[in-house]
Amino acid sequence: MRRLALLAVVPAVAVALAGCGTSETRTRAETEGLYVDVGPLAYQVQISRYLNPGDTEDKYYLKGLPEGTAQAGDGDVWFGVFIRIKNYSDQTQTPASDFMISDTEGNKFQPTALDPKVNDYAFKPRPIPAGQWLPNPSTPAGVNPITGALVLFRLKTADLQNRPLELHISQPGQQEAVVSLDL
Repeated sequence: MRRLALLAVVPAVAVALAGCGTSETRTRAETEGLYVDVGPLAYQVQISRYLNPGDTEDKYYLKGLPEGTAQAGDGDVWFGVFIRIKNYSDQTQTPASDFMISDTEGNKFQPTALDPKVNDYAFKPRPIPAGQWLPNPSTPAGVNPITGALVLFRLKTADLQNRPLELHISQPGQQEAVVSLDL
């Protein structure tokens, strides 16, 4: 009986020890949900998806577009990337604000700015205190089911076939991280 109990415990201990003591930096994720590192911060794409201006929920995500911005729809779509960032360091850190999506044909897409005074879900590269998250868990973006801050892109519909799409996260002086987006 003891031998059986020991055999059950050994694999669990091995799994627990396998994650200890590693300081490996991860700069590539083959899917959403995995963390990548840019400097001392860990970034996680919670979800990426098309946004429909006619949908009640999505209308809130699209608030604060620059004045005069035409709605997507004739050959292009709104595409939201919801990210979460963790500061594992012991100092306040400022997150990256340089995001870009690329496709397999070399096309590159820059984010569309949202006014953070109007849109509670818009990504704001505010300093993150040691051990804290962005979005702050007490904000609308931190408590909604996605728990991520929105980085909004306008993509050409034809380019959606050039998959995988990849999100590039850059910050001066740091190694770039890349996340393959689920589409």
